[in-house]
Amino acid sequence: QESAYPQRTAFLLRKQWTLYSVTPLYRFSNAHLRDYARLLSAFIAAEKQKGLAVEIGVELDIKVAVSSLPDLKGSDRDQAAILVQLSLRSPASPKNSEEKLIWSGWFCCVSGDDLSDNVPEDFTCLPLFLANGAESYTSIVGSWFQKTFDCCFRRLALSPLNLSWMAAMWTGCKVDKTASAMELVFSVPCLPHPLDISYAIHPEDAKALWDTVQKTPGEITQEEVDVFMDCLYSHFHRHFKIHLSATKLVKVSTAIASAHCDGIIKFLQSQYLTGVLMLLTELAISQIQ
Repeated sequence: QESAYPQRTAFLLRKQWTLYSVTPLYRFSNAHLRDYARLLSAFIAAEKQKGLAVEIGVELDIKVAVSSLPDLKGSDRDQAAILVQLSLRSPASPKNSEEKLIWSGWFCCVSGDDLSDNVPEDFTCLPLFLANGAESYTSIVGSWFQKTFDCCFRRLALSPLNLSWMAAMWTGCKVDKTASAMELVFSVPCLPHPLDISYAIHPEDAKALWDTVQKTPGEITQEEVDVFMDCLYSHFHRHFKIHLSATKLVKVSTAIASAHCDGIIKFLQSQYLTGVLMLLTELAISQIQ
């Protein structure tokens, strides 16, 4: 599904986001975003007093903005995404001088109807949280949300199975520009030194293979994903005599997005943003339940 306002979500592209799942927020209200920004700002200032998240020798003013991103929805029943941004302003600089964005995080729920249906009305479902910036700020913002809305954050890792689905799904997507190669990175277990194997496939070859495997356009089955990956493995084995099935898939890079098993993602195409977020929302919900 295409994002309705690509220019309003363009800043989400080509940045590295760390994934978290979040349990439903108790008594969260879109009407109070300004108040939340003020309270979070005070909380960060108090944490800085304790000597946390401070840049030594610099007196810095952290400004907090909390806003809504209504475009990031999969269905009308989804909650609007919530964006939290921290910017730095030095007191020495003029009041209206440029602020430097140092951290961003956003909550979203794209086609998360299953979760919303089963949650009491005092709760807001925004199960997927993505953060870009220093981990110290992620933990401060996370702890404020946990205390204020009685929710719980957990890192969302991506399994080799999740990554193989992403490889198959994104291979089948049409991309206008000359697409970059699809790259799969595998980690070889049980070695004294870490060894990764990188396997690059021309996007047209990958798409041609997927088109022979996929039976019903627009639908994907586990069997099709397995066949697709097995074909790639046997091609690799024919050339290099290495069994990739004995390794662990740790990263997938395509023209649509790239994803790492540690739960790190980069979005590369605005028109597929909601589609990728739908899959990530589903993974976040399955971790909560």
